[in-house]
Amino acid sequence: MILTTEQLVSYKNKGFAGPNPILSKNQLKILKFEINNIIKNLPSNTRPENIHSPNEYNPFLLELLLSNPFLDIAEQILGTNIALFTVYAICKPPFDGRAVKWHQDAAYFPIKPMETFTLWLAVDDSNKENGCMQVLPCSHKSKNIITHSSNYNDKSVLVQSIPNLDSKNAEDVEVPPGNYSVHDPFLLHGSKKNKTSKWRSGITVKYIPSHVNFDREYIGPSGFNWNSHKLFHGRGKRGYHKYAN
Repeated sequence: MILTTEQLVSYKNKGFAGPNPILSKNQLKILKFEINNIIKNLPSNTRPENIHSPNEYNPFLLELLLSNPFLDIAEQILGTNIALFTVYAICKPPFDGRAVKWHQDAAYFPIKPMETFTLWLAVDDSNKENGCMQVLPCSHKSKNIITHSSNYNDKSVLVQSIPNLDSKNAEDVEVPPGNYSVHDPFLLHGSKKNKTSKWRSGITVKYIPSHVNFDREYIGPSGFNWNSHKLFHGRGKRGYHKYAN
């Protein structure tokens, strides 16, 4: 379940690693059920490609992401003092699932230092046919945030993206259901539309070490309210943050 030595080297050098299995068949069955219910209960006319913080109201998901297998992976990358930072369900519907334009996760998060990573947990099969994540290997090495533009009118999942990016050397990161991959917050990545007849659902999970500074007053282009965002203690020292648990 945890990252191998070779995968940790890949994460450091290329900016991503995986996939690895992490869920049992029963856990995956329950997770599919919970995600389907979350989608069904979305307000009308709400797209399911960027459902924020489902862990704040779904006990199964919160318990899962705070369980030892997930925290063990976080500890490999961040160290022993860990908090659950953000969770998004990225669920691309059949036939018209929207693309995620090229971006860096670091552009979105008001933390200093930028000590985090993204764990992609596949609920459905995520492959090149249905719009799996694509990455530009080694693009994280400068540890700089590239200027992102904001567009509120297109049909991309995210407001911010990097225009005119040369992506000819992009690699597909295919992840089977119940498996995960990890990537660096500075890694350039995106994903294409889902034009297949099946859902492509997954969950992006970010952990942080408890010593990072978190600016709750920050208002990004998306208008997300960080003041009301809930952190959850995972393991080790709690630091100065206020937690929901």
